[in-house]
Amino acid sequence: MSKQTEQLTTLSGRTASHSSKTLVQQTIKLSVTIGMLALAVVIVLPFLWMLSASFKIPADIFKTPIEWIPRSWNLDNYANVWGGSYNFLLYYWNTAKITFLTVAGSLITSSLAGFAFAKLNFKGRDQLFLLYLATMIIPSQVLLVPRFIVFDQLGLVNTHLSIILPGMFTVFGTFLMRQFFITVPGELLEAAKVDGAGYWRMYWQICLPLAKPAMVALLILTFTWHWNDYENPLIFLRDKDLYTLPIGLTNFVDENGTDYTLMMAASVSALIPLIAVVAFFQKWFVEGIANTGLKG
Repeated sequence: MSKQTEQLTTLSGRTASHSSKTLVQQTIKLSVTIGMLALAVVIVLPFLWMLSASFKIPADIFKTPIEWIPRSWNLDNYANVWGGSYNFLLYYWNTAKITFLTVAGSLITSSLAGFAFAKLNFKGRDQLFLLYLATMIIPSQVLLVPRFIVFDQLGLVNTHLSIILPGMFTVFGTFLMRQFFITVPGELLEAAKVDGAGYWRMYWQICLPLAKPAMVALLILTFTWHWNDYENPLIFLRDKDLYTLPIGLTNFVDENGTDYTLMMAASVSALIPLIAVVAFFQKWFVEGIANTGLKG
């Protein structure tokens, strides 16, 4: 009886210990969830206020307590932004054109370079990649003056090409794609080589379809960067007809002074493409970041 009692006592102790550990883990998970939820609310609140303010009249925008749902919806703010003398539609088109071409170019060049650095064996490959990667430590602001001089001599200043051409080549994109292509099994390419496939066919028909998550991750990162780019258009563009949204929003603030409702309507309109792209590609973006070794 004493032996059975000892076994029962030991078993009950283990059960209690396991239950205690489970309770601690659940408490930690709940605390982390609540903390992340609170952080998300803090981050989202300014955007919700901006959205609410874009539908208000100027007299209601700074009322306290905040009226998150406007008493009277004012759609004239968006009508003035899109149909007024501000030329917002042209800025939208300029930004979309520049962003589309730079993103498309960066996807092509980064995937090709990443495949070459990951799967092609040539002399000095690793040294060349390290040298290429080392250029990331150079601040982009340092290159503005020499780049301006070069583009001025080429007659590209005050054209969209002065922004599009440098944006088509990205060191980070090459690094991202190389990290993904390294994970592609070499045996797969060897089998393709036995079947008579060349390097282009290996890239186009084997590696590129597998690289969809990494391509989407690069697409979102480059799209966000170029859509919000303020520095390069400010330096290289002079005519208002060539301005992009970030520069246009600055002029909009200057022209409209204290009319914050119009500013909020313009800002909400500028954010819609970013939200749409991230929401649509979110699944593949997370998968791409995880597969390329950039998490944590």
